[in-house]
Amino acid sequence: MTNSPVNVAVVMRSRNREPCADGRLVLHAIGIESQLVFIDRWWALMVAEEELSRAASELAAYRQENLSRKPRPTIRVPVISAGRLGLLAYVAVLVAVAVLANGYAFGMDWFDAGVMQAQAVRSGEWWRTITALTLHGDAGHLTANLVFGIVFGLFSAQALGGGLAWCGILLAGALGNGLNAVIQQPGHTSLGASTAVFAALAIVVAHSMRYWGLLAGGALRRWSPLVGGVLLLAYTGTGGERTDVAAHLTGFVAGLLVGWIGSRLPEAALRSPRLQATAAAAALILLVSSWLVALVVD
Repeated sequence: MTNSPVNVAVVMRSRNREPCADGRLVLHAIGIESQLVFIDRWWALMVAEEELSRAASELAAYRQENLSRKPRPTIRVPVISAGRLGLLAYVAVLVAVAVLANGYAFGMDWFDAGVMQAQAVRSGEWWRTITALTLHGDAGHLTANLVFGIVFGLFSAQALGGGLAWCGILLAGALGNGLNAVIQQPGHTSLGASTAVFAALAIVVAHSMRYWGLLAGGALRRWSPLVGGVLLLAYTGTGGERTDVAAHLTGFVAGLLVGWIGSRLPEAALRSPRLQATAAAAALILLVSSWLVALVVD
């Protein structure tokens, strides 16, 4: 089309350039020449008069097709809590136990009393599955679990709320240690919060799968959080000579279970201050009671 056509007509106009530009692309795709001009603060798409009817029909069909397309669903993922108090409690507990254990507080060997020893757990000393989560071999071990625990604990708290998240992390960590005791040799021992840390990662994964499953996109989209979590587990949880890979794996599996249950709770329940406070108190009572039993029995 020349810059000054003799017989032209306006097939569409708009205050914004984009609709007319899109229309021009549509017409170009079917072989109709057009010109986009700006006149009196309006954008106008112009075609030859003999093409006006066909161009208008094609543009109307294009608009109808766009209107009939189903919009991509949007999923609102609620953020329940910032989880700051839970993070502070997590750091305080691990640091406090490290100081007490390394100082042999009250004249007790905290490591001997609290380490996860497979045969002892099988014999009924259940508290070791919990106390072992708070013990660490050295400063590097402690620091790594503090860092990763803060990150995954933060995301877990956003998903389930601070009280429920940390109660779930503690329970999943204990369950992971219990499973590890069952599958290991009787003399196997382990310690450290990493079982609970990877349980926290799995809680986040399970929560993500709950919402990603509501989106269209097939199995790849639905299972991508689990794939990502397994890859992160493999990358961060299998290195080092003293790494208890089985404990990391059992913690992750236990976390998936706890996360699946938590992600099914109604949002109203998760936002209940009473429920969150009760869960936080239960976690604290369980932890303190486990250490009291461990020190008394030892």
